[in-house]
Amino acid sequence: MDARLLARALREWRYLVGLGLDAAGFALELVALRVLPIYAVGAALAASLAVTAVAASRMLGVRLGGAEWGAVAAVCGGLGMLGLASGREGDGVGSTALRWAVLATAFAVLGLGVLAGRLPDRARAAALGFGAGIGFGVVEVAVRLVDDLSPSAVLANPAAYALLVGGGAAFLLLTSALQRGSVTAATAGMVIGETVGPALVGVVALGDRTRPGLAPLAIAGFALAVLGALALARFGEGGAPPEDGRAA
Repeated sequence: MDARLLARALREWRYLVGLGLDAAGFALELVALRVLPIYAVGAALAASLAVTAVAASRMLGVRLGGAEWGAVAAVCGGLGMLGLASGREGDGVGSTALRWAVLATAFAVLGLGVLAGRLPDRARAAALGFGAGIGFGVVEVAVRLVDDLSPSAVLANPAAYALLVGGGAAFLLLTSALQRGSVTAATAGMVIGETVGPALVGVVALGDRTRPGLAPLAIAGFALAVLGALALARFGEGGAPPEDGRAA
């Protein structure tokens, strides 16, 4: 992990445009986390790879095979199932211990990045991507734990600091992973890190539930969306051009 990589990336206008789009997406994520269970929001974020894959097939001339189109369909089908089964967000506000645990996890992401930087290329990319996913997952949980938005309450809430540290660490680790290793490994690690753990926290600690009797449908939809996203992990950096250099 090297902060200089992020500094160099910030001098690239395309990266800055991407950050602007990420900021807009993050604002929408905040709204979604206020009305939907974490498991639904996390799966939808991972499913953005399906959009990237389809865009890459049109804009970058990337050829999608039958398996990849099947993965796109699986992601869409999984999100549809989640949409049918998801209830509103849970009414749990989380304990003080959970708030401190989320903050500790955010700092642990930075430590994971330091250790992952010493691994071989592919393992390093997967570890950095997984750490980035955990960081993004910290953000998802922290948003739900900041229930009082008055200045004094926010300053006294460990989850508010976890949101900042976790989000910053996730961006740093993901940038390092994409510049220093396999895009596929990094993106797959990120998808796992940002979906499974936060979803469990939402269900166990924050009261996220499904509509009555539709829990199996929600579980199946979550699994389908995440597995489809993993199958599309190579599009974490927008895809790659065809091997012969021509548009497909």
